[in-house]
Amino acid sequence: MATTDWKTIQQVSLLSPAHAAGTLMQLSGKLLSEGVKAANFETFMRLALSEIATELSVQWIALVQRIPGPGWATVIEHGQQAVAMRPVALWDNALERDAAGVSKTDQGRIVAAFPLTAGTPFGHLLVTVGRHADADLAESGLLIARTLSMALTLVDRELQNRRQVERLRSTLNIASKLSMAEDAAPLLEQIAHEATRLLNCDRSSIFLWDKERNEVEARPALGVKGASLRLPFGEGIVGETLKTGHAICVDDAYDDPRFNQEVDRKSGYRTRNLICVPLRDASNNVVGAFEGINHNENRPFTQDDVECLTQLGTQAAVALRNLQERNLLHRSNSQLAEQVTRGVSIIGDSMAITALRDTVRRLANTDLPVLVLGESGTGKEVVAQSLHYAGNRSNCPFVAVNCAALTESLLESELFGHERGAFTDARDMRQGKFELADGGTLFLDEIGDMSPGGQAKLLRVLEQKVITRVGGSQSIPINVRIVAATNANLSEAVRAKRFREDLYYRLGVVSLDLPSLRERPEDILPLAEFFLRRFAIQARRPQLQLSSEARRRLQSHTWPGNVRELRNLMERIAFLAPGDRVEAEDLAFILNPDADGSRLPSLELGLDEATREFQRDFIRRSIRQVNDNMTDAARLLGLHRSNLYRKMKQLEMKEVGGGI
Repeated sequence: MATTDWKTIQQVSLLSPAHAAGTLMQLSGKLLSEGVKAANFETFMRLALSEIATELSVQWIALVQRIPGPGWATVIEHGQQAVAMRPVALWDNALERDAAGVSKTDQGRIVAAFPLTAGTPFGHLLVTVGRHADADLAESGLLIARTLSMALTLVDRELQNRRQVERLRSTLNIASKLSMAEDAAPLLEQIAHEATRLLNCDRSSIFLWDKERNEVEARPALGVKGASLRLPFGEGIVGETLKTGHAICVDDAYDDPRFNQEVDRKSGYRTRNLICVPLRDASNNVVGAFEGINHNENRPFTQDDVECLTQLGTQAAVALRNLQERNLLHRSNSQLAEQVTRGVSIIGDSMAITALRDTVRRLANTDLPVLVLGESGTGKEVVAQSLHYAGNRSNCPFVAVNCAALTESLLESELFGHERGAFTDARDMRQGKFELADGGTLFLDEIGDMSPGGQAKLLRVLEQKVITRVGGSQSIPINVRIVAATNANLSEAVRAKRFREDLYYRLGVVSLDLPSLRERPEDILPLAEFFLRRFAIQARRPQLQLSSEARRRLQSHTWPGNVRELRNLMERIAFLAPGDRVEAEDLAFILNPDADGSRLPSLELGLDEATREFQRDFIRRSIRQVNDNMTDAARLLGLHRSNLYRKMKQLEMKEVGGGI
């Protein structure tokens, strides 16, 4: 029977410490074994460099990497270098020749460089500094460098596998969090933060493509004051990605002609390498770009990084779209409810109101600024709302600002917003009315009472169409339709230098002059019935009917408070009237001149118009006193019947027996 010889790995003579190559072989095996199970790069390399330094009898050892410049970066080191200057010429030659180089310095130190296998992750050379050199230092170092290359490849593969699993787990976790986001700004910041973690890079930004303005906005733009940066579409790496729809990896940013260095110059940041992938929505349309900057390990970005960022970008685009649709739905629902509850219809049958409705319909789908003029209570805000809801901005916000209620110190913060810490009570960033109304309509009520300083700031915004928050420097484009209103005589205020002429012409591209209620008496009853129906619903009672005498009383009143006064009266009647039929007695408290001053003409009328208003009212009361008998009324007034009719015609009295 044949004899069989057995030998274990421990019995191999090449691995014995007594053999010349024994310790070298043992170290090689240990490096490969540790590389397979390495938990992280740094832990593995600290162990490896310590073991290699002992084997080669050197005082300092390091893994170095060639970086753009050209130059060298120390990836990780062990021991004390003890040389005045790094021997970069030796390192350059070793890398170029792909050969080990050993040299002696003027100080008597032995410096050496051992190239790793081409394509080895993490580094390019294993370099050492020692006090003396063994005869076989070049050979031993070269063999160890080759073994380290294989070990680093194993480490990289293991770390990539773990990273891939972690990325998939993180992507699923991020997707669940994104679905709960309620605001775009923190959502984008969260996505960018997760991208830097998953890619192991220094920074990342999401670029949203604003196709209307033909530009892209970086959010967040880290290192840029205001954390927001707008760039023209088509510029730089981002522009190339948006145009082609393909991912781009740049290993040396400053060596790539597509890279826009202007951002670095503004921020003081130095971009070494970057990755940029297109941001696609659920329909695969490019809506932006996702960029990661400066790998933390000085490594180029890989295809795995492209896939990771693309997956995260898809989640981001879908989350943003869902958030926009949800916000739009919420806003639409709230605005529909507001339309129903507040009622923005322009009610009336008079020629003036009929013409006003026609003008509003024609203006609604334009972006022309509109200036609404009229006495207090004539319905200026209703006209502004009608312009908004009848136009193509109806799905976006309608925001109203009472300029008279804002001091000059509060005006800028209220309209333009403020950054955190801009002033004592600015604990958080706050958007102003212009930003809140973006895409919709901003109604500036009582514009005639705005301070001169506020007028100047408003004019600048209207001309430039950008705002800057208080305490900030970032220009924020706004897309807002302006509707302004006032009960003041703006043209007179311009002549008196109380209102800026340039702002007056900017706001008054189209002016709508609302007539007072006393100038359109035929609208009194339609308005009263409209308000009565609406408030009866709120009061949860059957619809109320106006008696004939109540109707006459309403028509004969002068309504100094205009539509607002009529509305308030109908609201009180709806809640307080004892029966389902409104009698004249229910209106007595507004028609009794002794009860309050409601019968007195408005002080805004001027003496001539107030006199005419008094005469109209006196004639109406005389006619009612004699139960609408015009002959008796003329006798009561000391006039002939024909003279009474002539006087009523002069006073433009159309509603009470005037025959006009």
